[in-house]
Amino acid sequence: MSARYQFTGATAATISASIESGIRTGALAPDAVLPSVRALAADLAVSPATVARAYQELRQRGVLTTAGRHGTRVRPRPPVAARRSALRPAPLPGARDLSRGEPDPRLLPPIGPHLAALAADAGPPVGYSQAGVLPELAEVARARLRADGVPAEDLTLTGGALDGIERLLGAHLRPGDAVAVEDPGWANLLDLVAALGLRPIGVPVDDEGPLTAGVAAALSAGARALVVTSRAQNPTGAAVSAARAKELRALLAGRRDLLLIEDDHAAELARVPLHPLAGTTASWAFVRSVSKPFGPDLRLAVLAGDETTVARVTGRTRVGAGWVSTVLQRLVLALWRDPAVDDLVGRAAQSYELRRTGLVAALAEHGLTAHGRSGINVWLPVPDETSVVTALRDAGWVVAPGALYRIAAPPAVRVTVSSLAVEDLTPLAAALARATRPDLPSGFAT
Repeated sequence: MSARYQFTGATAATISASIESGIRTGALAPDAVLPSVRALAADLAVSPATVARAYQELRQRGVLTTAGRHGTRVRPRPPVAARRSALRPAPLPGARDLSRGEPDPRLLPPIGPHLAALAADAGPPVGYSQAGVLPELAEVARARLRADGVPAEDLTLTGGALDGIERLLGAHLRPGDAVAVEDPGWANLLDLVAALGLRPIGVPVDDEGPLTAGVAAALSAGARALVVTSRAQNPTGAAVSAARAKELRALLAGRRDLLLIEDDHAAELARVPLHPLAGTTASWAFVRSVSKPFGPDLRLAVLAGDETTVARVTGRTRVGAGWVSTVLQRLVLALWRDPAVDDLVGRAAQSYELRRTGLVAALAEHGLTAHGRSGINVWLPVPDETSVVTALRDAGWVVAPGALYRIAAPPAVRVTVSSLAVEDLTPLAAALARATRPDLPSGFAT
C-alpha cells in the first residue's frame, strides 16, 4: 500500500507530516512498509539525512518502527486516530459487533436522578483555590480500597485509568526506558507506551495473571516499570490468583528500582477476589477506574500509592488539568452511596459472568480452548487472525483481531460478550468453530 502513496516534503517536518497524514487517512495501513531512507530521499530530491530525521521523529513518537532487514514500517498500533478502524474489516449491514470491549449500556446505573439531586443542592461555585480531591470522596474511596486489602493512606484522582497510568509513567520514566507489559495486553496501554517513547517488554499471561518467570525475565532485561491488570485483564480475562500474587510479591519484594502499577479497571464487575501487590515495591500505585461498572463517560479513577508517587502525580496534575471536576466527584460519590446502584452493578457482574462462561463452555463443546476467567471478554487462540475475522464478518459477527493486543503472543481473536444474549452463545460458538476450522464441513461435531 505504501508504494501507491505519494510522499511529499522538502524538510524532515514536512516529510513526517506527509507520512502521518497517510496513516490518518488510511492510505498507509498499519504494518505498511515505507521506502528506504535513500530511496525516499531520491524520490523527494532531499538528502538522506533529512529523511532519516523524519523517520527518527516518527519512531520516537511511536508512529513507525524499524525491524532490521524488514525495513521501516508503520506500527501495528500507531498513535494516530485511524489505527483501530483500519485493522477491523468494515462490518456488513446487520452484523453483530462484538469487537468494542464496552459494557452493556442497559446494565449501567442511570445517572439522571443523581444529577438532578446534585443540581438541587449545587451550592456556591467552586473556585481554583477550593478544587481538589473532595474529603468525603477520599474517605469512601479509602474504605473501598482497604476492604480489598489495598493500602490507601495516600491517594489522588485522575481522569480514568489510562490517564493515571500515563501520569505515573511520565513521572518516573524517560523516553527509552523499558516497561514490562502483559502480552497479550491492553491495546491502549501498548499505544501509550509507544507514544511516550518507552520500550515495551512483553510478559506472557495465563489465566492467573502475568507469568512469574516472564516478569523475572523482564526485570533482567532492564524494565523500570511493571503494569499488571489485577482482574478482568483485557483481552484475556485473566485475574491474578492468590498463588500468583504470592509468587510475584516474593519476586518484587523491596525493589527500589521498579515502579509497580496495578490496574483494577473492572473493580466491582470482576466477580473474583482481588489479590493486590500494592506496597510490595518502594514505588507503587494502584489504579481503580469507575468507567466499567458505572459508565465509560465517568472519567474518574482513584489512584493510591506510596507517598512520593502520589505526590508526583498530584503535582503533575496541578500544572496540567488541575483537578478532576468536583461535580463529577460528587456524582461518583452519590453512585457509591446508593444501595440500588450497588445492586445493579452486582446484577451486571452476574450477567457478564453468565455470558462469558457460557461462551467458553460452548466453544469447548467444539473442541476449542478459550480464555475468560473474569471481565467482559473472551480470548480465543486461532491459527490465522485475518481469515477468522473475515469469515466471521461474512457470517454476521464482528470480533477484534488479536494483533491489536499482541507483542509476541500467538494469534487470537477477542470477543466482547457484554451485548450477547444467552441464546446467542450456541450459534456464535458454531460460527467461531467454522471460522477457526474452515476445512471442516458446516454442522460438524467434535
